Amino acid sequence: MDQRTLQKLVKAYGTPLVVVDHNVLRQNYETFRKYLPRVQCYFAVKANSDPAIARTFYEAGSSFDVASMAEFHTVNDLIKGLTEKEQQDFIWDKIIYANPIKAIETLRELDPYKPLVTYDNHEEVKKIAKHAPHSGLALRLRVPNVGSMVELSSKFGALPSEAVDLITFAHNNGLTVEGLSFHVGSQCTNAENYIHAIRTSAEVFAEAKSRGFELKLLDIGGGFPASYDETVPAFRTLAKTINAELDRLFPAPIEILAEPGRFLVASAVTSVAKIIGKAVRNGKLCYYIDDGVYHTFSGVIFDHCTYHLKSFKPGPAQTCSVFGPTCDALDTISLNEQLPDLELGEYLFSENIGAYSSASSTYFNGFPPAKVVHVNQAADGRTDAAGDVSEPAAS
Repeated sequence: MDQRTLQKLVKAYGTPLVVVDHNVLRQNYETFRKYLPRVQCYFAVKANSDPAIARTFYEAGSSFDVASMAEFHTVNDLIKGLTEKEQQDFIWDKIIYANPIKAIETLRELDPYKPLVTYDNHEEVKKIAKHAPHSGLALRLRVPNVGSMVELSSKFGALPSEAVDLITFAHNNGLTVEGLSFHVGSQCTNAENYIHAIRTSAEVFAEAKSRGFELKLLDIGGGFPASYDETVPAFRTLAKTINAELDRLFPAPIEILAEPGRFLVASAVTSVAKIIGKAVRNGKLCYYIDDGVYHTFSGVIFDHCTYHLKSFKPGPAQTCSVFGPTCDALDTISLNEQLPDLELGEYLFSENIGAYSSASSTYFNGFPPAKVVHVNQAADGRTDAAGDVSEPAAS
């Protein structure tokens, strides 16, 4: 997003502001499809559940990974215009409910839709068999998350050694296991995680076949990294490694799914905040802005992510601290930003902030989430002159 457009939008809508560029969403989706051509792309809605983003991916042809009924309905609302059969075909072919643990109420609500769902333990099988028996299943495996920014294996995943027993248990409870899934951890820059997980999955496929179960699909999860800085390997390099292992161990007609979230949305969003306070503390210049870790910068806390801030105004840079607007000292965005000497009322912006950011924004301390403005929503090249604004919903 160019600085002139950002300043124009700030003038129109004020701050704090989050700007979503739908051209970048489409470009990221096409990049994923280009370098992983065998892999069906299921956008992980939890990364950024804005309905306008879901619509752009739907129009681009994406499938969807949902993990709550709210996310399911965000996607289901997009297909209301289809016939009943077309809706059911879409749900089966293009939605996976990828939360291995589901409340009984959720399963009851899901059952009429006959979805594909994940599981990883015996109790979940019993719940699904009783409350959502029309579901298809994918068994989630526990795999290494070494070096990933957000580790997930401690919470979810069956041990590979118990996998086929869990498949058998599901079968004995009247359910069909379609395949396996795994997750290497969010923002995974370690290709070995994927290699290990794919090889482990192949071993489970082989054991399952030897015991009479012909699995049809492999969901390689998410973890595809956003290019936050130069240390992140190029996506095409990671994809080349993944493709080689998939082609070697999982030839067609086995279906391959993936659940990218961060990779698709992070680089499409820029935030802009206004400097509302300024002080020198222990010899360091400190800025206070009208957005923070309880809002758009929530990824600092929940996502272990570092966001850098930039100024529209050039000038000699110095090491600064940047804080959010609340009265909590936890509301610290950064203690080490290189910024010029700025005045009250000037602005800072942060790029690559589209994933796990406004998705977990709150109303803490009475400060509402940032306004969200969408630009370039039309896929035909027309540009929204001023953007389409989404006001934060009441909480």
